Amino acid sequence: MATANVNTAMLTWARERSGLSLPKFASKCGVSEERLMQWESGKQAMTFSQASMFAEKAHVPFGYLFLLTPPIEKLAIPDLRTTDSHTIHQPSAELLDLVKLMLQRQEWYREYLRQQLVEPNPYVGRFSVRSQVSAIVENMRLALNVDPYPNRGNSDGYYRELISRIESLGILVMRQSNMGHFSRPLQVDEFRGFAIIDDYAPIIFVNHADAPGARLFTLIHELCHIWIGQSGISDGDTRATAKSEILCNAVAADFLVPAEEFTELWQSGIEFWQDKLGPLETHFRVSRWVLARRALTLKFIGYAEYSHYISRLKIEWQEREKNDNGGPTYYQTKKAQISLPFSKAVVGQAVSGQLLLREASALLDGIKPAKIPFFAKELGV
Repeated sequence: MATANVNTAMLTWARERSGLSLPKFASKCGVSEERLMQWESGKQAMTFSQASMFAEKAHVPFGYLFLLTPPIEKLAIPDLRTTDSHTIHQPSAELLDLVKLMLQRQEWYREYLRQQLVEPNPYVGRFSVRSQVSAIVENMRLALNVDPYPNRGNSDGYYRELISRIESLGILVMRQSNMGHFSRPLQVDEFRGFAIIDDYAPIIFVNHADAPGARLFTLIHELCHIWIGQSGISDGDTRATAKSEILCNAVAADFLVPAEEFTELWQSGIEFWQDKLGPLETHFRVSRWVLARRALTLKFIGYAEYSHYISRLKIEWQEREKNDNGGPTYYQTKKAQISLPFSKAVVGQAVSGQLLLREASALLDGIKPAKIPFFAKELGV
């Protein structure tokens, strides 16, 4: 059987790029650790079939295994993550693939809208990074037709309502927690969200590997990026140094929890600051995560207190996730992950024969071509 003359150094690079240890990657490939080490050391040659399988499991193009040196992989959008508090490493394979997928969706939807003779989106770049926080917040609330905070419901309901209103403005909102499979999770430590600007099809992405309480803040943070016309990937760090990140953090905070009213309610006489969050949660209809962050930005608590409290909330959420045995169906999940206007456009074009089913499948995160009619039923198309 013909052997593949791969660069063994590229095998190690591809495995490490996948973020998996040698034992885990060996298990994923269905081979022993010894066999994998022999491949990577060059002591045992690989067949073309084995090399192809290796590339597939590592999520790299097959041709990469024959390169002399690893390619320099860069994010296709600006990296606005904090640099002074922690080191930004090479983007993960999941993040790189995710941004690539979002750009493909954006390109398709842009052309779709132009064919429908839709005008450019009027909200993209309406303000700039030099604009006042209050002016942006007021304009966003006006466009979304929302009050400073809802008078009923909870943070999760508010999140879903805001997504619906944002998408009614022609801004696509995507959200998921992995790259199509639990074995490729998105890391919250790497990023919380990003925005990709486009005159016709601006996109917001929210990392749903994050705790539900944090997603609402990320959503409004990225919406601000659309308003100031700047693409970028964000980690939501309270210690951000980039001007756009400082602005978007401030806009999200003021949009969700107006400072003046929060300050008045905070001074309620309750002794322990954590005990203040329950009544504030009922009043503003946002999560305790958002409220703790607001208390930090207004200097009512210190960073150490905030960090400790958020860590505790994260642990509590993870425990609830472990004990949650129920869940939505496959199609309900896809409906929640992929922007509704985008999904309806792709499925509509596919079922009418104007888009190949395999092309629709690629745009819809791998929904099998034969199953697209079932997804269309879930969408009501």
